[in-house]
Amino acid sequence: MAVLLQIKNAHKRYGDQILLDGAEATLTDDVKVGFVGRNGAGKSTLLKVLLGEEELDRGEISRHPKLQIGYLRQHDPFQPGETALEFLMRDSGQPDWKCGEVAGEFELKGAYLEGPLAKLSGGWQTRVKLAALLLHEPNLLLLDEPTNFLDLRTQILLEHFLRHYDQACLIVSHDRAFLGATCSATLDLSRGKLTMFPGKIDAFLEFQADRRLHEERANAGVLAKRRHLEEFIAKNKARASTATRARSKSKQLEKLEVIEIASEEPTANIQAPRVEPRKGAAVRCRDLAMGYEDRQIATDINLEIDHGSRAAIVGDNGQGKTTFLRTVVDSLEPLAGEVRWGHGCQVGIYAQHVYTSLPDKQTVLEYLEYNAATGTKTQHILDLAGALLFRGDAVKKKISVLSGGERARLCLAGLLLSQYNVLVLDEPGNHLDVDTVEALAEALLAYQGTVIFTSHDRHFMKRVATCIIEVRDGHVTNYRGDYESYLYSVNKEIEDGERELAKGMAKPPPSALKTSKPAKPDHRAARRSEREIRKEMTNLERTIARLDGEKKQTSSQLMTATDPAEAMRLHDEVTALTKELTTAEERWCELQAEVMEKE
Repeated sequence: MAVLLQIKNAHKRYGDQILLDGAEATLTDDVKVGFVGRNGAGKSTLLKVLLGEEELDRGEISRHPKLQIGYLRQHDPFQPGETALEFLMRDSGQPDWKCGEVAGEFELKGAYLEGPLAKLSGGWQTRVKLAALLLHEPNLLLLDEPTNFLDLRTQILLEHFLRHYDQACLIVSHDRAFLGATCSATLDLSRGKLTMFPGKIDAFLEFQADRRLHEERANAGVLAKRRHLEEFIAKNKARASTATRARSKSKQLEKLEVIEIASEEPTANIQAPRVEPRKGAAVRCRDLAMGYEDRQIATDINLEIDHGSRAAIVGDNGQGKTTFLRTVVDSLEPLAGEVRWGHGCQVGIYAQHVYTSLPDKQTVLEYLEYNAATGTKTQHILDLAGALLFRGDAVKKKISVLSGGERARLCLAGLLLSQYNVLVLDEPGNHLDVDTVEALAEALLAYQGTVIFTSHDRHFMKRVATCIIEVRDGHVTNYRGDYESYLYSVNKEIEDGERELAKGMAKPPPSALKTSKPAKPDHRAARRSEREIRKEMTNLERTIARLDGEKKQTSSQLMTATDPAEAMRLHDEVTALTKELTTAEERWCELQAEVMEKE
């Protein structure tokens, strides 16, 4: 295990905002790390420091002599008329077969690989950039919000690659599902400090919540004891007979200290509009065709969405999800057929084009007050503004000076303060951190109205969606299944494709193909009696039960560990137990198959 990067006593600030305050962390060559923290905490700034694009005010970054960083570029480094294969060969200096092999990891083949890059959608161009990044063979990948604007299929392809990638990664993301699938450790940036947790994002969030609860309970006990001592001192300090005891209690009081809860930060407090629940269909599409004058996207759309549903619109980038949403809300006129909303539907829209037309002269607070439902208290408006990162004097900012991300959050806040009983949301989780996305999901779960939405955040989709509408190959259909089953079908499709690709890459010689036969079973295993096999299975079951118990116990200790070295030791122990458990379970399955064959 080699240390690739070491951050020592790092300090960085912008004006009054402290981003790094004595931060320290170590990145080794054998760990994929999910980098989390609130929006504005300084994650992207730290990545720029690691890339050498910015400098620390004070502190040191130690780099391994053989460190090779790969960073996903946000700009398009393509030349006019260039194909994906030509770009990959030019950018990496690798031969065409190597470029084709890596491109195949992202399903870049045929016209996608050999056709002009300019004709590919943004999602497919991102796949090309990812392939180019990996062809440089870095030993540390830095990915800043890699899942933003990537469709589900591309996300899963990237996940599959990262799981088999044997080099280090540092991944900034608010997508819990993606971090959970790719990263074995979690780095948190909070109040200028870096904390490395030797476990996945869900375990980290649970550990963080448990630790905070423990600290709050400990503080409550200290405060109660303080009050008791203060009352005793006040009653007895003036009496000569008890003054000595009062002084003794005063010394005890001075020693009582509350624990400083470092993670205590403003928590997102989001409430959806309060509306009356309704029944029946909220919207019906009949013989609908959608698209543009020069290009038809989908036809024969016949579906309806019931009141109270939370309908997730899914499909690959470029298939027409946003076009469908625009057609449904009458932002784009249908080519044929009709969209009919139910009686009394009041539709609020959050889309990428909406926040570009906000009134520049209004302040944040003026805009929210104007959009809030009649009778909404100013404090509730300020609470929601704070939850979406407009705190303190930020509510006095003019809209004209807000960034794109700030405008997006402001538009979302305005919708949540309204009385709309239908919310149409296009990627509402972009520009929000993990905690705020979770708070938004909770708010939508409590909402009595109808939600129609798109999102690239699988954790958010899984939490919120009650029905799935798929846009694919010129059709829009109600997918008969929940989001989990949809994920399974996409995963299976990708895995089948990877197996086909692997077969094609292997290219066995003709002689091998001719003599290829099923492997012969081990004769010694074949001669074993069923009784002997069942005896081994019984022993394995005892082993599995023991390992499972040890894993649960060690995991429980890991959750309460406060010392980083002890936490790392426990994490390694859990990893080893998991590996042993998997081996034992796989062997049991093999033996079970033997027994079934004998029967």
